[in-house]
Amino acid sequence: MHISSGRWLYGLFLALVTAVLWGVLPIKLKTVLQTMDPVTVTWYRLVVSGTLLFLFLSATRRLPPLRPLGARGGWLLALAIGGLVGNYVFYLMGLKMLSPGTTQLVIQVAPILFLLSSLFFFKESFSLGQVVGLLVTVLGFGLFFNQRLEELFTSMTQYTVGVLVILLSAFVWTFYGLAQKQLLTVWSSPQVMMVIYLGCAALLTPWAHPLQLLQLSPLQGWLLLACCLNTLVAYGAFAEALAHWEASRVSATLAITPLVTFASVAAAAYLWPDHVQPELVNGIAYGGAMLVVLGSALTALAPSLMNSWRARRIQAAVLPSD
Repeated sequence: MHISSGRWLYGLFLALVTAVLWGVLPIKLKTVLQTMDPVTVTWYRLVVSGTLLFLFLSATRRLPPLRPLGARGGWLLALAIGGLVGNYVFYLMGLKMLSPGTTQLVIQVAPILFLLSSLFFFKESFSLGQVVGLLVTVLGFGLFFNQRLEELFTSMTQYTVGVLVILLSAFVWTFYGLAQKQLLTVWSSPQVMMVIYLGCAALLTPWAHPLQLLQLSPLQGWLLLACCLNTLVAYGAFAEALAHWEASRVSATLAITPLVTFASVAAAAYLWPDHVQPELVNGIAYGGAMLVVLGSALTALAPSLMNSWRARRIQAAVLPSD
């Protein structure tokens, strides 16, 4: 069983780096998508990230051995590749139809679906605190969509389709997450990600249009490169954060990612109004976004908080009273 190093301040810093990188990512992607299609954007992100990981693992002589994988591992790898491809492509398709803030908030459904799936596949427990966190999250989503609830439930507009596509992206990510969790028992995280990235890129190659790169403006070209490096650095910081801090606390910190996106959109729209559009939501929606973040954090932290509370009760019971 993995035990964190105890360097919680360093772990917090790395988790915040991940949250910031993931928070600003949809803003950069939104600009690139004005010229390049979602499949090609995803292909470039996967090729660059996978190639850099391959070069690193080759230089350190840590390329993954295929023998321990076996037939079952092969099926898990195929499931992970299919899940991540679907997640990346559907996410970008939804992002073309929605604002960055809305997209980043809706994708918060992904870790919740992963948690619920773990109840069945890994027989993990689901505490009362997590139930409360889930209810708070659902309430937050209701408040966030307060201006467009009727549209979401009564018509199939571009906004509704965009939300449904992002939900589909979150759903297929769950299959990737479940498969990757099992693959980590055979390979290290960088080895798993390298194989998955390159496998996803190979799968998308027939539908990618690499020459679209020549149609990008200089700004879009730099943003595409930033998106590619973001994929690699953010996941690297996330994995390193888990080495120094408890997973529940890392997950709770990453719940602020939608707030980073909303703040970044507001700043970018003010500084570069020709490139970034502001979020068109009211105060109730912003309050709902806060509740989604709070609910996500509570869902992640509830087991750890409950264990700490039980440990204190046991300690208080065995200590002699004055």
